[in-house]
Amino acid sequence: MPRHPAPQRESLQTPLQHPAEKDGVLQYASIGGLELETGGYLPDVVLAYETWGQLDPDAGNAVLIPHALTGSTHVARGSSAEAGWWEELVGPGRTVDTRRYFVVSVNMLGGCYGSTGPASADPDGLPWGSRFPFVTVRDSVRAEARLADRLGIARWHTVLGGSLGGARALEWAVTEPDRVLHCGVIAATAASTAEQIAFAQAQLAAIRLDPAFNGGDYYNGAPPLAGLGLARRIAHITYRSEPELEYRFGRSPQAAEDPFGAAHPAGRGRYSVESYLDHQARKLSDRFDANSYLVLTEALVSHDVARGRGTLRAALAGTTADFFIAAVESDRLYLPQQSADLAAALPRGTQVHLIRAPIGHDGFLTSVREISGALKREVFG
Repeated sequence: MPRHPAPQRESLQTPLQHPAEKDGVLQYASIGGLELETGGYLPDVVLAYETWGQLDPDAGNAVLIPHALTGSTHVARGSSAEAGWWEELVGPGRTVDTRRYFVVSVNMLGGCYGSTGPASADPDGLPWGSRFPFVTVRDSVRAEARLADRLGIARWHTVLGGSLGGARALEWAVTEPDRVLHCGVIAATAASTAEQIAFAQAQLAAIRLDPAFNGGDYYNGAPPLAGLGLARRIAHITYRSEPELEYRFGRSPQAAEDPFGAAHPAGRGRYSVESYLDHQARKLSDRFDANSYLVLTEALVSHDVARGRGTLRAALAGTTADFFIAAVESDRLYLPQQSADLAAALPRGTQVHLIRAPIGHDGFLTSVREISGALKREVFG
């Protein structure tokens, strides 16, 4: 799982400073204790975040980019050596031009890239593990709003995200309507559907049924890598389209392996698509904490921007942001029609932009250039 330097905690009264050499470098801020939506409480919450660019004197150029489920805060390279996950979209001269905008990305509460999460120490110095409370998307917005206060940002020029990041962006516009000028919701919906919850439940079960999971208290032993890897396999199938998998892999065997090369199923060679899923499982297991996967997936399962607010139209009626809605036309996890339904419920007429990519849900990452022109015209012009 990820390893990070110990956070340097800053006083809640200390204004946060961000010189250019810190572009794309992980930073930490304490936001105090936090009461959570379902009744839990976390004392002394720390949020990890990265920034790019400089905040204008009037703080009117701030852009928040929430990450997706297993994403990190590293949206763009900045002054680091590592390319970011939205490198095509964010950076000097890009659509979100960091010469003009002050970009912020925050590791979601409960994550494992530096923010307070299940692997973090509780007040007694022990990992929270199974005792880490239920976190919702609304909780993440409330935590991020405190960080915005510390950064001196009264209102975001734009909150823009895809998938879970899109759910967080939408919740920002509804929970904090006076603090969001533009809201970009890409490959995300107003609420998790029954099918999305079903896919997530299978992933959660895969982790919890791993013998090494130990009820979530595995930090003094072997982590549940098999369960986390299986969860990733299930998820990744939903992130890619059937035509893309067929085109790339078909029924071809993995190199030097024969799917008919053994008398018993356990000894046969793999098809290339199986090798691909194994590779994706290993990659995630090397960098992510299983408990954080559970916490963030449960947050996504619980996502419903209209919860406790009446109908979806009623929940969105109080928003003041200008919305930018986009969907991946081949997405079979977050269907384009669901983006259209969200757009139709907004108080002002809003077009749905299509990312015309055959890859499936992951097109919001791999093919974001498809909507960069529209974003430039409508949001960042």
